[in-house]
Amino acid sequence: MTSSTNWNAKQYVLFESERTRPVRDLLAAVPATDVRTAVDIGCGPGNSTEALAARLPGATVSGLDSSADMIEAARKRLPQFQFEVSDITNWDATGSYDLILANAVLQWVPDHEQLFPALVSKLAPGGNLAVQMPDNLDEPAHRLLREIAADGPWANQLKGVERTMRHGADWYYARLVPLCARVDVWRTTYYHPLAGGADAVVEWFKGSALRPFLDALDDSQKAPFLQRYRDAVARAYPALDDGTVLLPFPRLFIVATR
Repeated sequence: MTSSTNWNAKQYVLFESERTRPVRDLLAAVPATDVRTAVDIGCGPGNSTEALAARLPGATVSGLDSSADMIEAARKRLPQFQFEVSDITNWDATGSYDLILANAVLQWVPDHEQLFPALVSKLAPGGNLAVQMPDNLDEPAHRLLREIAADGPWANQLKGVERTMRHGADWYYARLVPLCARVDVWRTTYYHPLAGGADAVVEWFKGSALRPFLDALDDSQKAPFLQRYRDAVARAYPALDDGTVLLPFPRLFIVATR
């Protein structure tokens, strides 16, 4: 997670099952090789690290995250593994790792033109970089967030807050192919049933996309901002008869083998 945002582990794990499913799907696509050392960069509260360790029994597994709150939660959850507070942009480990996992984190990290080659360079020969990133900036939840941020008394404070990483599958493939023996890229849309209608959708994004916006607002502004967002979400994601909202969530996956 990025260091500029106050990530909250308790909020993030409210939807742990839904957030962990993509990393399990990602790990299932990693080629079966002998993995001795693996690292989870942007490990959050440790749910992805737990999935990584289950996939690789016997491997030396570690994790890092820029959020001290997330690292504290990860250490409590998985005391047998080593976790450190570190920003991916300043991560100076030389490798060589058999597997680098980056689950739902690199969308917050700038300059992918430099970042992805740097991560590949930390792989051992035959090692794998496994990446999953939300690919949902064009979904209503994000579009409404941008519109509300730009239209209100908070507009100046929120200018440029939202992540704007918009590279597509072909962009990543073209840059990784010269560096790797194999590159596998795919996109999946998950449909998460959230009980509680629009309020549940807002709670979901409080653990991710909403965090930078809320951190930039004064306490007096947060409630009216969230109310406007909640009302817009209710119109964009009408609840089913039982009150459930089916939240579409596209994600981009990459497995690159050095």
